[in-house]
Amino acid sequence: MTYLITFSAYGNRLHGGKSGLVDPRHNVAGTPALEVDPAREATEQERMNQAPYNLDQIRRDAVMEAIREVCAYRSWTLLAVHVRSNHVHSVVEAEVPPERVMSDFKAYASRRLNRMRVDEPGRKRWARHGSTRWLWKPGHVLAAIHYVIDDQGDAMSVFESARSEPRP
Repeated sequence: MTYLITFSAYGNRLHGGKSGLVDPRHNVAGTPALEVDPAREATEQERMNQAPYNLDQIRRDAVMEAIREVCAYRSWTLLAVHVRSNHVHSVVEAEVPPERVMSDFKAYASRRLNRMRVDEPGRKRWARHGSTRWLWKPGHVLAAIHYVIDDQGDAMSVFESARSEPRP
């Protein structure tokens, strides 16, 4: 299966904010993202016990390399990844559930950052879950790759595998 996997850095994209997040009731194809809800966003901010985590260039590159490493180790095919300052988008083929892929991406990235000692011990880096979308058709995969690589604003830490078909 091929998946579009997106996860955020800790504290950057809160439910009720302007980022268009979903919750379990809104995580179904065709349902709208959550509406802006300042009270819900404020409640989530109050629950935070650390500052939001941001990825500078050194951290973005480390996360991208960790994702490439886990894909190679697990024999998953990484089609695209774009590590942004506060979230990560990826398109990956894997024979395991997408939640496992996302969990391994976060774990490998955290281990690499821990080895680099760029953060204080116990630093929260990732939001609890993320978005795991199944890409059923080749056109969906190409559209997701285009979204990850080309539709995120200025390129930050980006990897794209070679593809045989032109971008949509």
